[in-house]
Amino acid sequence: MQHSSTPSGWLAFELSILHRLKFDSIAIPLTGDPAIGSYLKRRSIRVTANDLLQSDWQRSMAVIANSNEKLSEDDVAALLEDAYVPGYKLANPGLKAWFGEVDSWWFDNVRRNLERLDSPIKHALAVSLTTMVGDYALSFTDETRELRQPLSATFRRMWMSMSEPVAMAGSSAQNKSPGVFVAEATGGAMLLRLPRAEIVTKANRPWQEEWLRGSTDFWGELESDGWVKMLRTVETKSQYFRLVSDVLDRATHLKQWAVSFVDGGFITPQEIGDIVGKHRRVSAVYTKDFSELTGRKAVIITA
Repeated sequence: MQHSSTPSGWLAFELSILHRLKFDSIAIPLTGDPAIGSYLKRRSIRVTANDLLQSDWQRSMAVIANSNEKLSEDDVAALLEDAYVPGYKLANPGLKAWFGEVDSWWFDNVRRNLERLDSPIKHALAVSLTTMVGDYALSFTDETRELRQPLSATFRRMWMSMSEPVAMAGSSAQNKSPGVFVAEATGGAMLLRLPRAEIVTKANRPWQEEWLRGSTDFWGELESDGWVKMLRTVETKSQYFRLVSDVLDRATHLKQWAVSFVDGGFITPQEIGDIVGKHRRVSAVYTKDFSELTGRKAVIITA
């Protein structure tokens, strides 16, 4: 997904541009990294977030829809109970495509223990923490694996370092197709974070979604939504332009737009600007050069 591969400093760039606009509420059709919601809520802005994948939606629930809930010591103990104890067989054997035997049992058992939590927000907090643990586990190579801490210890360490929730009445997180979300959304502004536009030979299906849903059987139906495919790989420019134009067409009732994307060369800022211009006059184009490190530029078009 774009949001996991954007340059370091991307969030700060987005916020610096949004600070120039005046609004008290904002709709984000493709949130990805929910940290932006926390920053905007601290400015007393009501955030309505949306994500296509359930794993991303749960992360947004934990940060954007959460005003005051935290996981307690008892919650953490319940989540980690018998986490390393193997059963007769894995409920989700697809975990072995990502993790070794012992780690697969840990993630399988924690997924089962999630159902013990007594609120949707606590469930989302636990999902967010577990995906962070998984990313931590996958960050090691054969050469560095001896430095890795046990997963339960890592879970606890991450839990203890979680930021305090930010209260902002009315902020929420949804799990809909961007077009449906935008048509129903209200707000003084829209931040449209476009997926990174490039064609890859092998599309990545995020492990977090397969862990949370408990299988790999859902992809065929889920990918009937063109946006889900585009979050992982772009098939054609025309497909990309059609989906972007459709969302903008549905967003005309939102007073201000900020369209954010990474310029990797396949689709240019001029092309995106032309699409925006068909629906509303472009007011400014902002760029941030990350090419020395990544070969890409960050672009935000406001309208």
